[in-house]
Amino acid sequence: MTRLSIVHRTAYKYNKRVTLSYNEARMTPLTDSQQVVLESVVKVSPSQAAVSTYRDYWGTRVTAFDMQMPHENLEVVSNITVEVHRAEKIPAEADIVGWDDLKSPETLDAFSDWLPQSRLSGPGDEVLGIIPDVVAGKNPHEAAMAIFAWMRGEMTYMSGSTAVTTNAEEAWGQRQGVCQDLAHLAIGALRSCGIPARYVSGYLHPRSSAGIGETVAGQSHAWLEWWDGDWRSWDPTNHKPAGDFHVTVARGRDYRDVSPLKGILSGGGGSALKVSVEITQLA
Repeated sequence: MTRLSIVHRTAYKYNKRVTLSYNEARMTPLTDSQQVVLESVVKVSPSQAAVSTYRDYWGTRVTAFDMQMPHENLEVVSNITVEVHRAEKIPAEADIVGWDDLKSPETLDAFSDWLPQSRLSGPGDEVLGIIPDVVAGKNPHEAAMAIFAWMRGEMTYMSGSTAVTTNAEEAWGQRQGVCQDLAHLAIGALRSCGIPARYVSGYLHPRSSAGIGETVAGQSHAWLEWWDGDWRSWDPTNHKPAGDFHVTVARGRDYRDVSPLKGILSGGGGSALKVSVEITQLA
């Protein structure tokens, strides 16, 4: 079990006054079988914002707020304390479904959200032509692991090499991307052979060597989960399953379902953005 404190700040300074804005923040982690949120507070500035919360279709806790008054700055600060206790186990052969099970009407119906390609996950014709050889002769679990190993030999993590609108095919074309792109490409490859897969966003404590109570510059992060009889995780950026330093905030079909902060506004004339994530291991 790992207990983490996370402070996520997002601040916009607008070039011109904004007359009104409507926004959604997805910065509150999930409570599930692998993690428990002990405390979570999202503060919005200017403080006159009208704030409400709800859970979206994917189960993510959303802080919605609108500001119907002129403002030149916007800041959203999320303070979180969460306990994480992940336990990834090597599955027994009997726990892994077969390809026929994945093609059954029951499975196709149960995982209908996680099988079709999305706007960002479609890997393109070249990858679609490669994947059948990568997974040939393997069961669904072995096929997923083979896809991850293939990706590790082909793709390079490169900060700043893509944008949030970059799709899997574009990332593959340049053979590099950030965590978001690697997750999209892996998800697209898995879905292409009938394995349900979903995008996961959250936080990653980057330094296991940091001492208890030491605050480090963390990061928003992306990885994936796939289903082969049970949901399992994989972080293609770090080539391993998600561990106790991964904190899940949201799941969706791709990044568009889980972006930390989005909204619409009137005015502004452009803006300067500052984002910081500070993570402290408490236990």
